[in-house]
Amino acid sequence: MRKTILLSIVTTSVVFATNGDNLIGVGTKSRGMGGAGIGISHCAESTLQNPALISCTKGTSISFGGTIFMPKIKEKMGGASEHESDADMNIIPSVSISQKLNENWFLGIGMWGTAGMGVDYRDAQQSPTDSGNMHMVTNLQLMQFGTSLAYRTGNMGLAVTPVLQYGSLDINYQGFDGSNIGDGIAQDLGYGVNLGAYYDVANGVTLGAVYKSEIDMEYKNQLSTATKPFVDFGIFPQAMSDHLEQPAEIGMGIGYEFGQHNLAFDAKQIKWSDAKGYKDFGWEDQNVYALGYQFKGEQWRFRAGYNHASHPISEKQSGPAVIKAGSYAQAGGNAMNLFNVSGFPATAENHYTLGLGYEFTKNFYVDTAFVYAPETTTTMKTIVGMNPQNGDLYTGDTSVKHAESSLSLQLSYRFF
Repeated sequence: MRKTILLSIVTTSVVFATNGDNLIGVGTKSRGMGGAGIGISHCAESTLQNPALISCTKGTSISFGGTIFMPKIKEKMGGASEHESDADMNIIPSVSISQKLNENWFLGIGMWGTAGMGVDYRDAQQSPTDSGNMHMVTNLQLMQFGTSLAYRTGNMGLAVTPVLQYGSLDINYQGFDGSNIGDGIAQDLGYGVNLGAYYDVANGVTLGAVYKSEIDMEYKNQLSTATKPFVDFGIFPQAMSDHLEQPAEIGMGIGYEFGQHNLAFDAKQIKWSDAKGYKDFGWEDQNVYALGYQFKGEQWRFRAGYNHASHPISEKQSGPAVIKAGSYAQAGGNAMNLFNVSGFPATAENHYTLGLGYEFTKNFYVDTAFVYAPETTTTMKTIVGMNPQNGDLYTGDTSVKHAESSLSLQLSYRFF
């Protein structure tokens, strides 16, 4: 039975989205500009990216919309067939409201889907030499709710946003004996805070800075269940906890407005190496750079951008091709590679974006965005199987390919 569970785990596949498991931007304007939004104001949409910049609101601004996120994931483990995940479409909502209270104070409220991951191999074909990725189905969803209070004086502003985060995680797969492995959906609430600031330098130049605290989440009987068989076999020294903490972020941005044009550049670091769960998998801090451009016509808005994120995972030392029973500790690096490349492939690095907006009236306008991340291929030495007769572990190459595309639509209304 222990061999059955271990084999079922080593044939799973999960995909993360964009910058680690975070979206490059949560609003349509930001997504059209490569995710840039620390040094350029998007009014109500800025509530999450840099809450100090909601001070562009002249009365009340309401924005609501969503993103259709379409990942394309394929995995090939050892000599098995390549399988494609059916989890190829997700709907991600966003709602933002900003209100000018007086000349100095502004209020923002928002709800956003901010991160997620998942695969669906329930229909993958199986054979005596191919597990079909154990018909693995996973789903992680993260949503944040925040209320911002911003203060503006002169050419600078400060803001604070207490954040409530909801998360759910479900892991389900089929063992080789046909049994269903899974404990249902685990849910949790976490709390954090975002801080934002901006300073209008001169001649259309704005500097911005943000800090987002870590948010601790605990998904009971998820990661501990997934890693326990590796402990039972002596591969890992202990099971991982069920904490999966969204990491802290720190970033700076600059915006430049000249005539009908806007340029924006953001640089931020995501602290994966300090976050519970992620640091257990050896993730490294991730540097993210976003460059965006906007042209403002009388009614039209044209946007373009580019987003690049450094790779947060690296290959760990591999054991030999065949690892005998009793020497399973040699497979520790392979098991970690397995979780990183097959279970947590944060391999998207480059994103190209376009955006379009149209102002129907002075009060009502619509924005759209398209984001494309070209296919990447990541290969690492992992555990690829076990001999059921003598318990030998086999290591080999596991390759994961994934590309991403998304469409965003946002409707906004302003009351002056």
